[in-house]
Amino acid sequence: MKRAGWQKWIVLVSFALVVVATGVFAVRTVRRAMYWRLHHDEVIRPWMSIPYVAHSYGVPPHIFYQALGIPPQLHDRRPLKQIAREHNRSVDEVIRVLHEAIARERATHPTGAPPPPDQGRSP
Repeated sequence: MKRAGWQKWIVLVSFALVVVATGVFAVRTVRRAMYWRLHHDEVIRPWMSIPYVAHSYGVPPHIFYQALGIPPQLHDRRPLKQIAREHNRSVDEVIRVLHEAIARERATHPTGAPPPPDQGRSP
């Protein structure tokens, strides 16, 4: 009979661990969602990476790489100040180029604009 008691405790502790782990992941998910909701169109700073700026402004990263005249890199986490140093530019110039790219992209693809008439239709 004692063995059944220990088995119940093991099941109860396992269940508690699963509940705690689920809670931790739920909190992390909510915090990330709140973070990006509050950091939309954030002021561009030298410590930011191109993917970070792209996510904040809703512009594809390849647009920024193209505007800067550098090849796109997968998982590029270099800060803008490092990119500026590597390409013999000032950080202010890099930030200005990014702002111009954002303006161009938003002018050609305004947020909330309906798609062109022939997109989404089958041929």
